[in-house]
Order: sequence, then C-alpha cells, then structure tokens
Amino acid sequence: MNILVVGDTVGKPGRDAIVALVPKLIAERDISFVVVNGENMAGGSGLTPDTAKELFAAGVDCITSGDHVYKHREIYPMLNTDPRLVRPANYPPSAAGKGFTVLKARTGERVGVINLLGRIFTKPVDDPFAAVDAALAKLAGETDLIVVDMHAEATSEKIAMGWHLDGKVAAVFGTHTHVQTADERVLPGGTAYISDLGMAGPHDSVLGRDKFRVLEALTTAMPTHFDVATGDIRLNGALITADPSTHKATAIERVSLS
Repeated sequence: MNILVVGDTVGKPGRDAIVALVPKLIAERDISFVVVNGENMAGGSGLTPDTAKELFAAGVDCITSGDHVYKHREIYPMLNTDPRLVRPANYPPSAAGKGFTVLKARTGERVGVINLLGRIFTKPVDDPFAAVDAALAKLAGETDLIVVDMHAEATSEKIAMGWHLDGKVAAVFGTHTHVQTADERVLPGGTAYISDLGMAGPHDSVLGRDKFRVLEALTTAMPTHFDVATGDIRLNGALITADPSTHKATAIERVSLS
C-alpha cells in the first residue's frame, strides 16, 4: 500500500496546496492513506476545526501536530473527540487530545499513527522515546502498520528516533523545520525514514513567513509580526510504500510539487 505523508502545512497557502494536489496524488499514485502535519495551518500557527475539516474534505485521513497544537482553544473539543486528529504522545496525560490513533485506510488496512514532540531546543515535555514505547505496547495487535511523526527541531534527535524504531514501525518522518531533507531511505530493519518532510505552503519566504518581515526582525531585533507569505506555493512530503503483511516499508520517495 502507498502512504502519502506531508510536512507542516502553513496557513491558507498550505491548505490550498493540499486541496489542489492531494486528491490528484491519491488518484495518480494509488494512495491508500494520507497523513498531514497541521501544526501551522491556521494563520501560520496552530489549527482550528474549520481548517481541519478543509483538509479532511480534500482526502487527508489523519492530521498530526506539534508544539503549537493548543494555539487556538476552539480545537480542544475536536482533539478530544475526533480520532483523525492527534497531538504529541509525550504531552502530559491530562492534556487535551490523544497521542496516537488507529484509522482505516481506503483499502481496509488498519493504520496506526503516533505523534511525538522532540525535547532538544523545544518546550519541556516528557521523554518521546518512553512515550513511543508505551504507545507501541498499547497498539500491539491493533494495526497492520504504524507510522510516526517526530516533530522536532534537532536532526540528531530525529535520526535517533529512526534508529530506535527501526523494525518496529513502517515509517518515521520528521516535521517542524519546514525544509525538506534529502536523507530518505529504508533502514535495515524495514522502517522508512526521512529527517524532515518540508512544508506545504509558500516557499518564496522564510519557513512560510514573509521574508521581509523576518529580515526586519533579524536586522533590527525589534518585535515584528510574521505574516504568512503567498508566493511559490509547493507541497513537500514523501510517498511510502509498505507491506501490511510484514508491517514494514519497502520504499520511500520524496515528493515536491508546485
């Protein structure tokens, strides 16, 4: 089966890219399941029920998140009730939402999705390695394959998670830095890995934000509002081919479309 995973979706331009391109990719590449990181899809930071519904209507099966998941309070009830939304599993148990889910693919397979947040250069959270081990124990026997979104700043932490989970899950893909890396590969144990998927959104920018506003902030050290940019909209991600009978990946291919 083919699984499409898409990097951080930035604002309306990112959502427009999903709406325009994901349905075509599903049809052209025989995609059974789509995971998108929605960390930045509402005005460039966080997510809302309306933005989530927009992506679901475009064919997205699961939305993962990260450190901005609680930016908009109106998403809290949906996090608690909709299994298609996940927040990092290493947030405290009392936090709204859940850190993993099991959903049916278009072809009937049970796909487990786990979301994690790194600890290096990010906000204090629980140990992502212990959290993913606990999630895997709870998912034992409940899935045909599992994919993991490691939302983290440090490449070293993402790579370490890839090795930690090699042979245990079908894929580990990094998000958060908005820049697509060229290190995609299938690890020896059968886990597809890439350090960062990149982003769906405006690439004539600094990580999706207006480049002139970011330059103003960096050159003056004064507070500046980072507006979402609008130019050169692209969709970054990866296409993972996996075998549900073995629970492992056979291939990973980077995706970058205008």
